[in-house]
Amino acid sequence: MFNSRTIPAPVRRCPQAKVKAFSRLPTQNQNAVDFQIQRCSRRCFVTDEEFRPGEVFYSVLIAEGAEIIRRDFCKSSWGGPPADSVGWWQSCMPTATSKKIGWAPNDVMLEFFQELADKPEKKDLRYVLTLLLIRRRVMRLEETDQEQEGHEQLVVYCSRQEEIYRVPVVQPNPTRTQEIQDELANLLLANADE
Repeated sequence: MFNSRTIPAPVRRCPQAKVKAFSRLPTQNQNAVDFQIQRCSRRCFVTDEEFRPGEVFYSVLIAEGAEIIRRDFCKSSWGGPPADSVGWWQSCMPTATSKKIGWAPNDVMLEFFQELADKPEKKDLRYVLTLLLIRRRVMRLEETDQEQEGHEQLVVYCSRQEEIYRVPVVQPNPTRTQEIQDELANLLLANADE
């Protein structure tokens, strides 16, 4: 399931693994809340060993009271996400020679967002892109409401365009999730070094 807290920030590429993310946060009737999530500890929560460059590891977010706690696990200590986890993802510790990856400029992403409005077969991609734009603070989630047909939609405001958009919530299936991640990465990620 995608939401604004599961869209991965630009990461350094690791040849052994792609970033995979999953969240258990509900999308219906949630108020916009910003959580302060600590950075990667670079150490396994279970073994306390430091991650080596290129090593695959897992991160999980767990709600403890009003706080969201991040824990990182090496591959050998990962037994799957705890039942009470809010979200989790697989990542890779960057190597010294890794190129820094960055997202395309915000204006490019907004133009792509506009193009997707005319493509009903890509509603799920537009929804995920909206969440990415919220995370990047290009758009602001005003509220979620119901369309006349009863489907949930995000109401977002873009200050750059001084426009309010209504974006249907379309949760992609697992196969489509990977396709969307690949499509966004191919279209919107760029090497910062170039």
